[in-house]
Amino acid sequence: MLKAAITAALMVSLTACVTPSGDSGRPGDGQTVIRMNRIGVDKVQYRHVDAVNAIRQSRGLAPVALNAALITAAQRHAADISAQNRPWHFGSNGSSPLDRFAAVGYPGSFIGENISETFEDDFNTLDVWMNDPLAAASILDSQATQMGIAYHQDANGKLWWVQVFGG
Repeated sequence: MLKAAITAALMVSLTACVTPSGDSGRPGDGQTVIRMNRIGVDKVQYRHVDAVNAIRQSRGLAPVALNAALITAAQRHAADISAQNRPWHFGSNGSSPLDRFAAVGYPGSFIGENISETFEDDFNTLDVWMNDPLAAASILDSQATQMGIAYHQDANGKLWWVQVFGG
């Protein structure tokens, strides 16, 4: 059911993937680089929350809604982990996810944060998260009511994904 929900959402967006001519952005592999900026941030966020909600619905859970403050927290952290060149939950200033929630004025509780360093789009990243017990626990937490999703893309095509949940 999970694979079917993600596959259906992916099929809708395949036309948004771009294969650049020449260099793939990854030395020597000849693979397609997805240029997320050509898809549009808003479109990525809405299709991602739709995919998350399809998964949650398949498990009998209530949907989550996008939240502007959580999106801001995710955007800031995605840019920061890119600058640090390592995917981890602490900011270059030592901030934790809880600190980032407070910094954007999110009044709810922290449920979880998922991060990824990849060349894959949001659907493939979501699939990886769903196959990781800790990441899936955030996505499937019954207390989650809101989420933020953001990415930062490096010049070589690498994507830094941050997904956060609040309640």
